[in-house]
Amino acid sequence: MSHINSVQKWLADNNYDIAYVSDFMDIQYFTGFSSDPIERVLALFIFPDKDPFIFAPALEVEAVKETGWKYPVFGYLDHEDPFALIHDHIVELAGTPQKWAIEKTNLTVEKYASLQKQFPAAEFTGNLTPFVEQLKLIKTPEEIKTLEIAGDWADKAFEIGFNALSKGRTEQEVVAEIEYQLKLAGIMQMSFETMVQTGANAAEAHGGPRKELIEPNKLCLFDLGVIYNGYISDATRTVAFGEVSQHAKDVYNVCLEANLTAQAAAKPGITAAELDKIARDIIDKAGYGEYFTHRLGHGMGQSEHEFPSIMAGNDLVLQPGMCFSIEPGIYIPGDVGVRIEDCVHITEDGCLPFTHTSKELTVIPVK
Repeated sequence: MSHINSVQKWLADNNYDIAYVSDFMDIQYFTGFSSDPIERVLALFIFPDKDPFIFAPALEVEAVKETGWKYPVFGYLDHEDPFALIHDHIVELAGTPQKWAIEKTNLTVEKYASLQKQFPAAEFTGNLTPFVEQLKLIKTPEEIKTLEIAGDWADKAFEIGFNALSKGRTEQEVVAEIEYQLKLAGIMQMSFETMVQTGANAAEAHGGPRKELIEPNKLCLFDLGVIYNGYISDATRTVAFGEVSQHAKDVYNVCLEANLTAQAAAKPGITAAELDKIARDIIDKAGYGEYFTHRLGHGMGQSEHEFPSIMAGNDLVLQPGMCFSIEPGIYIPGDVGVRIEDCVHITEDGCLPFTHTSKELTVIPVK
């Protein structure tokens, strides 16, 4: 409830009558209830001086109550007009609010139009998103602990994946082995699609695992993470499956230097842009700058891409409790791809990673 109290104070300070939280990840953050409603409506309404309420599909109402949510929860059936019901609940609890704060980066045009239809005289000028981003920016000690456990599971996933490498397997089969073994251990969800990419396939930074047999004597990139108690891990390791060329080793070592140098520099007082530049300068100097095609990192917590971005132009000053990835990459089309990533949290005098699998180039024997 403390996070909701913060929103209530923000609403009062800015003279808003109501906040409509539409992002299901933010609803989980504020209430502890986790569900992706897909096309249905799941909403949290917060008032400056009244109890909040959750509006959910009828089939989710009991699940909301089971989380310990002690405030009203209202449901609707699929054939009912959800926004007409929302209107009635709001009017009954708080009259007709005039000044609304909404999540402008999340609320769909369709839902926004439905809301306007029910409250035609209202102003929807408030943007709740930046405030929520700032609220989620500094993780609590409890959140850090959960992220550490999620990181431990990512390390276990790497171990499974490295052991599963075989010239008789495809990238997709290695992915399947990782996720199967994790499910047997009780981890039912990955943070995102598990990536296993070998050779030139790894040069596609947002490519995917393929059906072709894994080639020996190539680099192999693993990008993975799990969801643990609503929080994620996200890490990348690139290993050698057999002996690889000196060129591949050289690319790897440049990427490793960029990762280690940036991680050593990450501390309170440095800006996101400065940290990105530290890693990028190393890759530029080695002649691979054009092949580092993305930002150095992204925020993380409940999802793998949160605020802030660690990139050029972002002058956000890093503070203790901020959590983000450090993931330099070099992707040479048709040749080789390397990425080395840990998510870290800023401490009082530096940073600590959530994952601990070795980043020295590991050679997996061909079998």
